[in-house]
Amino acid sequence: MSAKVIDGNAISAAIRQELRTKVEALKQENKRVPGLAVVLVGDDPASGIYVKNKRRDCKEVGFKSEIRKFDKDITQEELLEAISKFNIDPTIDGILVQLPLPDQIDNLAVLEAIDPNKDVDGFHPYNVGRLVLRYPGLRPCTPMGVMQLLERTGVPLMGKDATVIGVSNHVGRPMALELLLAGCSVSAAHKFTSNVHEYVEYADIVISAVGIPGLIKGAWIKPGATVIDVGITRDERGKLHGDVEYDEAVKRAGWITPVPGGVGPMTRVSMLQNTLYAMEKFHTGGQ
Repeated sequence: MSAKVIDGNAISAAIRQELRTKVEALKQENKRVPGLAVVLVGDDPASGIYVKNKRRDCKEVGFKSEIRKFDKDITQEELLEAISKFNIDPTIDGILVQLPLPDQIDNLAVLEAIDPNKDVDGFHPYNVGRLVLRYPGLRPCTPMGVMQLLERTGVPLMGKDATVIGVSNHVGRPMALELLLAGCSVSAAHKFTSNVHEYVEYADIVISAVGIPGLIKGAWIKPGATVIDVGITRDERGKLHGDVEYDEAVKRAGWITPVPGGVGPMTRVSMLQNTLYAMEKFHTGGQ
């Protein structure tokens, strides 16, 4: 057996084309286009690249984008004031604060300061709570992107056994909730789990979001299982690695995502989808 590779680049490109079409329709109707504000604090190189990519994504689909950069010594009050201005800006539908933030900033205070209806990262406690209650609104982008990979690939979900490795607030926990909504039986493994391999071996769907290269051995994969690798780590030579032992897992899995080119592009396009959704749902229908 050799797994079919799930091409996140191709699927995200198709979604971006759908978004471009919707934006063109808005322009034809003389309506404004969706607007995204990105807040960057400090000079972290990786964060700078992410923000640059988000600006490029917005330009590609026709969104308005506004980038606000602040020195790393900004006070929490100054940052909250900047967010407050975007909250009341009628041309901005989504606000994204690039993480990580400096030590003097309370991350939770920043997340809670964002208008939940502009929280296109899907991290606000209100939006996570809606997902818990099975009434999702703006959804965390990486889990949302993974669900779209599965749905657009045609992977059956209802009644399947799924294992999520890693229980971070931004990926693992909401990922488990998304799978529950789709009708899966879900197990979660984490750093205190002593028998991770057993959770992997019986799973029809394996999603790993830890960031430890080679953590998930290819021999653990159930024949025919779907493997989604969210973990991404760059080695000293600059090469990217996932959590899954890819060369061995691909021999056993039915479907598998590569690293890079799997989940990453879907996270970015999901943020764009959230921005359009926020405009249409909450902000005067784009008028």
